[in-house]
Amino acid sequence: MAKRPPATTTPVSVKLRDDERDRLAALATAHKRSSHYLLREAVREYLTREEARQSFRDEADKAWLDYEQTGLHATQAEIDRWAKSLGTRKPKRAPKWHK
Repeated sequence: MAKRPPATTTPVSVKLRDDERDRLAALATAHKRSSHYLLREAVREYLTREEARQSFRDEADKAWLDYEQTGLHATQAEIDRWAKSLGTRKPKRAPKWHK
């Protein structure tokens, strides 16, 4: 297995209000972690969540452009009938796109 190069880190300064700093310190103590660790985890979780949201928006934009170009779609009623069949003994096939 190929080794990955070590990730580089760069310090970042975050200004917190005194009450936020106190809350962070209390959580760090309760979880037996450093405040630094909790901040890194919070940033990591935020980035993961926001990247997923952006990906969803990008997919929606792409789907809309595709619809504008082709006119192909399925109606809400067709999707509802299909969705209601999921989890049943005989699920229906996904509806075909049409103009």
